[in-house]
Amino acid sequence: MASATLSAPDLDRTLDLAGQLMDEYQYGKDHSRQARTKIVATVGPACGEIEQLAELIKAGADVFRLNMAHAEPEEQQVFVDRIREVSEKLNQPIAILADLAGPKFRLGDLSEESVFCHLDEEFFFVAGEPSTANELTTSYEPLLQELSVGDNVMLADGTVCMVVEEVLKNRVRMRVQQQGTIRGRQGINLPGVKLSVPAISVEDHQHAIWAAKAGVDFVSLSFVRSPDEVRTLKDIIRSSGSSASVIAKIEKREALDRLEEIVAEADGVMVARGDLGVEIDVAQMPLEQKRIIRTCQDYHKPVIIATQMLDSMHDSQRPTRAEVTDVANAILDGADACMLSGETAIGKYPNEAVMMMNRIAIATETSMVGRPLRELASKGPDGLHTVTSAVVRGAGTMAHVLEAKLVVVASHSGRTALALSQQRSFVPTIGISTKETTLRQMCLYWGVTPLRNAPAEDVEQLIQHTDGWACRAGLASRGDRIVIVGGSHLTAGPKNQRLAAGVHDIVIVHEVEEN
Repeated sequence: MASATLSAPDLDRTLDLAGQLMDEYQYGKDHSRQARTKIVATVGPACGEIEQLAELIKAGADVFRLNMAHAEPEEQQVFVDRIREVSEKLNQPIAILADLAGPKFRLGDLSEESVFCHLDEEFFFVAGEPSTANELTTSYEPLLQELSVGDNVMLADGTVCMVVEEVLKNRVRMRVQQQGTIRGRQGINLPGVKLSVPAISVEDHQHAIWAAKAGVDFVSLSFVRSPDEVRTLKDIIRSSGSSASVIAKIEKREALDRLEEIVAEADGVMVARGDLGVEIDVAQMPLEQKRIIRTCQDYHKPVIIATQMLDSMHDSQRPTRAEVTDVANAILDGADACMLSGETAIGKYPNEAVMMMNRIAIATETSMVGRPLRELASKGPDGLHTVTSAVVRGAGTMAHVLEAKLVVVASHSGRTALALSQQRSFVPTIGISTKETTLRQMCLYWGVTPLRNAPAEDVEQLIQHTDGWACRAGLASRGDRIVIVGGSHLTAGPKNQRLAAGVHDIVIVHEVEEN
């Protein structure tokens, strides 16, 4: 990956170009072309330059993902700096997600570039260097002691399957049950095998500390098996002085067995279908995806659907019909965000992939207009004061009944904006906050547009600012109604300050006065 930085003059010129590309973004943008479902785009060689990042934002990207399995922190820091530069130039909050690699096991180097595994052929995991084409090694040294007779070993993203037939001291004999080609350094999946490896390796720990100190907004934990692992990552991040949210990646059978506990503990969830589709019967994958989404809805946690969503767009400017249907069904099921991986990181058409994702989302969301608001009762604590919860429910209903053009929520932590998002109202929600970190985390909330530089502590100033912004953005005109949700600090003095911290106890219905 490139890690060179631009000189100051070149950086200014590039940012000016990015600004020209995005002149329409804040005030002239056609918001009808912006999906409510959020788009996570993975950063890589195909999209890592400043002007390319700006183009992806224009196309609809809300969150940029850094895959820590493919680059070290010093290389990823270059992307962090560029994303922040573009965000400042465009005056648009953009979130960053650092995706920890987790305990991914891989094959060692093979004796040949690739090896075809024939049905019923024998292969061996061995300690030390392989001496023949049917001897394999692994990056996880204890594997030979932790495998048992009858265990399945899945290679090459599940296209090759072997079953363990004999376990010796320094050798495990396997027989091919599903034939195919394997290559060195490919991933190993062991569905149902209980392993002693910790969820957070030493390297993951170091990467988490870097992510916290770099100011990223979300840190995702791969191969989660229990809520304790989520808590451990939270402790690492908090001890490093960060308020980043922790995203639990569901890609193991053990995670499905303890799904509710994990969702309750995490700040959000990613359905990582690549490994999950190998760890479980692939035929069960669609049903499990729906169950994970429903569980996240029950606990008011945002959920990202990931892996191979527009996979053919690595090399094609158009997706397959099956991929389009897959994205649409994820949105219909209630996904908060959809993620692009190699499509943007290394694909030939990163910008087209984001635009296509945005197009599919808009078309799908159009069919959802008119659905009743989702109930806000949560199975677990969502951090909302009971007064705030009631106000949010009322505000959503009022916006619908009054046919309001906007709902504006002033939120310190972002929890109130998330609650409004979970209602799935098609009245656009504008999130404002005095905290930049809160605005960036709103980038993952379905239907919420974070807005910088809005006065969040005085209702008259907020109304005036909102009127001007909404009219310039084409979202409202004179006489239209806007619903504002906030705390007592917006309307009164010190006597009500006791409710200001974490409590939203007012709803204001305002008619736009500007032309």
